[in-house]
Amino acid sequence: MPPATSSIGRVDSGAAGFTLIEVVCVLAILALLAAIALPALPRSTSRPQLEAYAMQMATLLKADHNAAMRRRVDVATVVDASGRTVRSGITGRSVRVPEDVDLQAMLATRCNDRPSGPTIRHLASGMSCGGVIAVTRHGAGYQVRVNWLTGGVEVVPVN
Repeated sequence: MPPATSSIGRVDSGAAGFTLIEVVCVLAILALLAAIALPALPRSTSRPQLEAYAMQMATLLKADHNAAMRRRVDVATVVDASGRTVRSGITGRSVRVPEDVDLQAMLATRCNDRPSGPTIRHLASGMSCGGVIAVTRHGAGYQVRVNWLTGGVEVVPVN
């Protein structure tokens, strides 16, 4: 007959559970997988980023408008909708939107009795040829509007 043992001081050598080293190894493997997988996920443009692109475009347009009046010359801001860029005619700086953002432009075909092409022309008199540049994602976004009479630039939300 085996000796009687009490359950109070008994140590079970085959206890179920995980050791600390096993848990640390599993967490390390999960962290490694996350570090590899997260950069591969596509990041989409958020609404505040759309607003930032619109504000940058408005800043370029205002700078070109002010330079046209100050220097007393016509200045053309180039809008390349297919290339997804808006480029300043004075500084050459440009704003480029990512692939998931739709960039559309409604521009004048003629300005000051000349063909205007893909530009918004700012005249030395303070007037402009006007135009609208829209940056949208899934139908929501912003329009950058240039007034033809005053050359003023405004950013308007679009739903």
